[in-house]
Amino acid sequence: MSYRRTLKLICGFAGGSAVLVFAAAAADSRGYFGEQRGEVASRWSGFTTLQAAQPAWTPASHTPAPSGYSWDFNWDKRDPSTLSNGKKKENATEDPSTEQDNGKPKATRNILLIRHSQYNLSGNSDKERILTPLGREQAEFTGKRLAALGLKYDFLIHSSMARATETAQIISKHLSGVELLSCDLLREGAPIEPVPPVTHWKPDAVYHEDGARIEAAFRRYIHRADPKQKEDSYEIIVCHANVIRYFVCRALQFPPEGWLRMGLNNGSITWLTIRPSGRVALRTLGDTGFMPPDKLTRT
Repeated sequence: MSYRRTLKLICGFAGGSAVLVFAAAAADSRGYFGEQRGEVASRWSGFTTLQAAQPAWTPASHTPAPSGYSWDFNWDKRDPSTLSNGKKKENATEDPSTEQDNGKPKATRNILLIRHSQYNLSGNSDKERILTPLGREQAEFTGKRLAALGLKYDFLIHSSMARATETAQIISKHLSGVELLSCDLLREGAPIEPVPPVTHWKPDAVYHEDGARIEAAFRRYIHRADPKQKEDSYEIIVCHANVIRYFVCRALQFPPEGWLRMGLNNGSITWLTIRPSGRVALRTLGDTGFMPPDKLTRT
C-alpha cells in the first residue's frame, strides 16, 4: 500500500485535523511532497511557532458576557400595569381583569424615519440650505419606495427646516391622501455629547439645549400605541441624521451617547416597530438599497 493511500486511510478513520497535520508533517519530512528536508524543517518550525502563539480556545473565552442590563418594559411610561395602579374605579362591580384588558394597547406602531435628501451646504441660513438637484432625485426615489411598499400611511410629519420640508413635499406627491404636518421639535441638533468624543464637528448650540428638545420629540413620537388604537399604524417622520440616530439608540435602550457611531445616507429609511407590550424592533437602519449607487450621498 502506497504512503499516500495510507495517509488518506488514516485521515478518514481519525476525522481530526490534528492527525492530518501530523501525517502531513511526517510526509514532508520524508520528501514525499518533493521538498528538501531543510526546506521542510524551516517551514514547519514556523508553523509550530504560529500555532503556539494562538490562545487556547475554551467556551468561556468565546462566550459574550451579558451586560447585566434588563429590558425596561415601561421605557415610554405607558405600561398599562403601571398606569392602572392606584387608579380609582368608577364602577365598584367592574371586573378588575376586564378593566386592565381594556387599558392594554392592542395595535403595533410602525415608524419610518426618513433622513432628508442632499442639500446645499454652502447656504448661510436655513432658507438657503435647500435640496440640490441630486437631492430632489433622491427624494423622488424615497417617495417611490414608500409607495411601492403598499402600506396605509397615517400621516407624514417633518422637521420645519427647509431641507426636511422640501424632502417631505416631494415624497408626499407619491403618497396620495396622506396628511402632511410640520414640527419644530424635529429640527436638527446635537442630542447629547457623543462617546467617544470627536474633534472634527462642533454643534452650533450647546448639548443641553438641543438635547432637551430632541428628547421631547422622542417622547412625543416614539412610544407604544394608545389603547384606543385598534389597527396597526404606519407613520412617516422626515427629519435629520442626528435626530434619527438618537431615536434609534433610545428606542432600543442602547447608550444614547453612542448615536454618532452610526451613519445614514441621504433619503434613507429607518424602520422602528413598537409592539403593544413595549418591545421595540429595528427592521431597517438607513436603507437606500432602492437607489442607484451613483445617487448615494451622506452629506
